[in-house]
Amino acid sequence: MLTQPFPLLPEPYSLHLPNLEQDGFSKNPFFHGIIAEVPEQHRTKEGHRKVGYTLYFYSYSSFVGRAIYMEDLYVMPEFRGKGVGKALMSKVAQLALAAGCHQLNFTILDWNKPSMDFYLGQGCFDATATIGYHCMRCEGEALKQLAQL
Repeated sequence: MLTQPFPLLPEPYSLHLPNLEQDGFSKNPFFHGIIAEVPEQHRTKEGHRKVGYTLYFYSYSSFVGRAIYMEDLYVMPEFRGKGVGKALMSKVAQLALAAGCHQLNFTILDWNKPSMDFYLGQGCFDATATIGYHCMRCEGEALKQLAQL
């Protein structure tokens, strides 16, 4: 169980369990998730059966209409290359098509070549390289100041 903030981000940006529970498991969730679980005989040395997950949410494009955004796709290192990530991504694609979405969008860190190769192998393309999109962000004090205008 998660009781501490995720170590990747400094306060006050760290996500805490109550926020995660509220945002993902309330009546009107901000995100949805899928967990990859293996049979008992394939559990990890530590006894884990949950070996991967993906978080996604629905979005909208003024160019094509309905879209889905995959925020995270994670598979434990020892289960990579075994089809777990592909199965998770395929399920998100199935949900997207069932909801009438025309795009599956996500970002990837520029240093993560193994993941880039994986996504390219699934038929995805790099929108920054192909059509010039850049992922922009406003956060912290800049976000607060922007909201005061």
